[in-house]
Amino acid sequence: MHPNAQLIQEFYQAFQRRDAIAMAACYADDIEFSDPVFPRLRGKQVGAMWHMLTSRAEDFSLSFDGVAADATRGRASWVATYRFSQTGRMVVNRIEANFEFRDGKICRHQDHFNLWKWCRQALGLAGWLFGAFPMVQNKIRGQAAAGLAKFTASQSSI
Repeated sequence: MHPNAQLIQEFYQAFQRRDAIAMAACYADDIEFSDPVFPRLRGKQVGAMWHMLTSRAEDFSLSFDGVAADATRGRASWVATYRFSQTGRMVVNRIEANFEFRDGKICRHQDHFNLWKWCRQALGLAGWLFGAFPMVQNKIRGQAAAGLAKFTASQSSI
């Protein structure tokens, strides 16, 4: 197994344990992260996001497979199952991840998932009816960014 594939496995094993510190240790200091909810995070923001998500996760489980990597790029598929705290609804989010590596660390991490499908699960009927609209998706992004800023401000170690 390529060392970068091992790094991806270590990342997701830490995620399964909800160990945000070990997850962040897999990243370069100047990590770039994006997904449909957090489209442009950089550096310490990325570790803070994982810290926030893992510390708040309820009824959480994670599985991953399809890990593959070479010297510069990698990928994995993962599924997060959890209770969305704002509505109490269960979400099963299927994600495709792409990675880029530099000096034995992940320097770019892009997660791809269907935000409308997530909205339908997390928000119920309102998500089903309105979750595909850019205005609703932008509101979700804004709330997530505000939540991350508030969480980061409350954590002296981040």
